Amino acid sequence: MSVATKTESTTADGDSRSWRTLQRVILPGDADQETLPLYLDAGTSAGAFGDSPTTVRGERQAKPARAADGANTASYEDVVSRTATSARPGQRLSFSTYFNAFPASYWRRWTPLRTVRLRVVTKGAGTVSVYKSNARGSLQHVETTRVKGATESTFDLSLAPFGDGGWYWFDVTAGAEAVAIQAAEWLTDEEPRTNGDITVEITTLNKTDFCINNLRILGEHPEALQSVKEVLVVDQGTQKVAEADGFAEVAAALGGKLRIINQDNLGGSGGFARGMYEAVKNDSDYVLLLDDDVVVEPESITRLAVFADYCKKPTLVGGHMFDLHDRNVLHTLGEVVNPYIIGPDEPNPDQQMRHNFSQETLRDTAWMHRRVDVDYNGWWMCLIPTQVIREIGLSLPVFIKWDDAEYGVRAKAAGYPTVSLPGAAVWHVSWIDKDDMVGWQSYFHTRNRFIFALLHSPYEHGGGLVENSLKLDLKHNISMQYYTVQGRIDALRDLMKGPAGLHGMLPTRLPEIRALAAGYTETQFKPDVDEFPAVKVARLPRRGKGFSVPSLVKLAPWLAKNVIRQVATPVTDQRQQHPEAVVAHQDNKWWRMSQFDSAIVSNAEGSAASWYKRDPKLVRKLLVDSVKVHGEVLRQWPRLKAEYRDALAAITSVEAWEKTFAEHSEISEN
Repeated sequence: MSVATKTESTTADGDSRSWRTLQRVILPGDADQETLPLYLDAGTSAGAFGDSPTTVRGERQAKPARAADGANTASYEDVVSRTATSARPGQRLSFSTYFNAFPASYWRRWTPLRTVRLRVVTKGAGTVSVYKSNARGSLQHVETTRVKGATESTFDLSLAPFGDGGWYWFDVTAGAEAVAIQAAEWLTDEEPRTNGDITVEITTLNKTDFCINNLRILGEHPEALQSVKEVLVVDQGTQKVAEADGFAEVAAALGGKLRIINQDNLGGSGGFARGMYEAVKNDSDYVLLLDDDVVVEPESITRLAVFADYCKKPTLVGGHMFDLHDRNVLHTLGEVVNPYIIGPDEPNPDQQMRHNFSQETLRDTAWMHRRVDVDYNGWWMCLIPTQVIREIGLSLPVFIKWDDAEYGVRAKAAGYPTVSLPGAAVWHVSWIDKDDMVGWQSYFHTRNRFIFALLHSPYEHGGGLVENSLKLDLKHNISMQYYTVQGRIDALRDLMKGPAGLHGMLPTRLPEIRALAAGYTETQFKPDVDEFPAVKVARLPRRGKGFSVPSLVKLAPWLAKNVIRQVATPVTDQRQQHPEAVVAHQDNKWWRMSQFDSAIVSNAEGSAASWYKRDPKLVRKLLVDSVKVHGEVLRQWPRLKAEYRDALAAITSVEAWEKTFAEHSEISEN
C-alpha cells in the first residue's frame, strides 16, 4: 500500500474532498544543521509590504534583493521540528529551496495532474505569499493572504503553465510578533495510477558504518517506511553488517522489515541485480536501489514512491546526489549519455555541475528552473518498477560502471522513461575525491562502455567511440599510467570474447586485474612523499614558466614530438633513481605529466602518493597493442554487435542471475 494512500488529509475550509499529500515541507535535524540552505531561506525580491520588484521584460526576476537586516536571515534556531519552523518578528522565511519548493514542471510533464493545492498551517499574525517561476527562472507572484491567530491557508494552483520548467513555493512573513509555521504540504484530490510498495535495497562492500547509519536513519523515520515491504542489505564484503556494532538496535527499530543477504563480491551490478531479483520474487511494485557510501534524506523515499505512483506509466524515478563532504553542493540535475562518443560529456548546456545552494539559492539560479530530462539516474538512489524488470530484465552482469546508464537507456527504448526528481536526494562521496578513470577501474569503464555502444549506439561502428578510446590510451600512456593502459587493452580483449562469459567473470575478474598492479610503480602507494627518494630537477623550465597546455594550432606537432621522445629517448640513471617533481593530484594532466621522466604523484583522496616512471620499451609495446586491439574491435564490430544484442535478454534474465546467485550466496534472515 503506497504512502499516497496512507497520508490522506482533509482540509479545514469546508471542502469535503479527500486530499492526498504529494510533498510536505520538511526541515533538517540536529545532525544536519549545515544543510539548512537546502530546506529554508529568507528574503525575496518582492517584499510583503510593498517593495518594488525587479523586472526584466515585464517579468519579476527570481534573484532576490538580500536584506541586510539579520532578522531576515534564516537560522537553524528557527527550526522547531522536522515539519515546523517559526518566523521571528519582522522576519521573512522562504521555502524556495531544493527540498521544499514544489517541482511543478516535473509533475506537469510526467503525471496527469493539472492542479495542486498548497495547505499552510500557521499561528500568529503575518502573511503567506505564493510564488512561481517559469523555465527562464523568472519569478511571478501568485497570491498573498494575511493570517492571524491559528490559520489554515489553502491555495489552488494550476500546473498548466509549467510545460518547460518552473517551480512553486511560498514565503511566510511575520509582523510585530512571531509566526509559527506548524505544517505545510502540497496536495491533490486525484487518485494515483497505482498504490505501490517498495523493496529498499542497499548494496555494500565493507561500508558497515555507512550501512548502520542509514538503517538507523530509516528506523528513526517510520513515516518513510509506510510503503516499504522490505529493507534488504546485499552484503558482499568481509566486514559483515550483521556483525557490526549497533546492528541489533537498528534491526529492532526496523520492525522485522530488515533482511541481510550475504554473497560473494559480484560488484555493484551483482548487488543491485540481487535487489531487483528479490523485489520481483517478493512481489514488490518497486525496488529502490541505494549505494552504501551515502547518507539518505528519508523523506526522499516517500517522494519517489508517491511520484512514481502518479506517473502516467511505469517510470524509473531517481534522486539527486549531493556532495557528502560539502553538503550543500549538488553534483548534477540530470544524467545523459553522449550518443556519439558514448562517454563522459560536458554538463548539459542547460545546467551546471556542482551547484552550491549555500552560495546561490534556487531563486538566485535561473538555469535551475528549466526542467531537465535525462537518459538515466545513477544508482546511488533509483526507484525501478518491477513491471519494468519483468519486461526488460535485470542489470547487465558487468560488475561495476555503466550498469545504471545501460539500464536507463534500455528501459527508455522499451517505453519506460527515467525522471530525476528534484527534492529527493542522498549525500554521496563526491567524484572529486575519487579517480576511477585510472587504475583497476579503468578496465571496467572501458569494457562496459564498449558493451553499451554495441548494445545501444545509433552510429555505425560506435560513432566516435574508438577514436576517443585510442586518444585516451595515448594520454594515459604518455602520462606514465601504464597499468591503466594495460587494463584498457585487456578490457577490449575480453570484450571480443563475447557476452557468454560475463556472468562467469563477475567474481574472478577483479582479483585478476588487481593482481597485475604489483608490476607497475605508479600503483605502489606510500602515505608520505618523504618515503620516496629526494627530488632532483633534471632540467630547468624554459624561461621559468613551467609547462602549459599547447595551443590547438601547435598541438599536433607538439604531440608528435612528445611521442617520439617517449618511445625513443632513454631515461637517465638520475631520473630513474630520483623523481623530477612532486605533482598534486589536480595537476596530474597528460600534457604536464608527459614532460617528465619520473614524478611523485598524489592520489585523489590526498592520503598517499606513488612514483611514476617513464619506460620507453613499455610505451612502445602499449602503443602497438592499443592500436592493434582497437583495430580488431573495429573489424569485428558487426559480429560483436549482433552477438551482444542477441544475448542481452538471456544474460539479464531472472534465470541467468538466479543461477549466478545460487553459486555465490547464502541468505541470512533477520
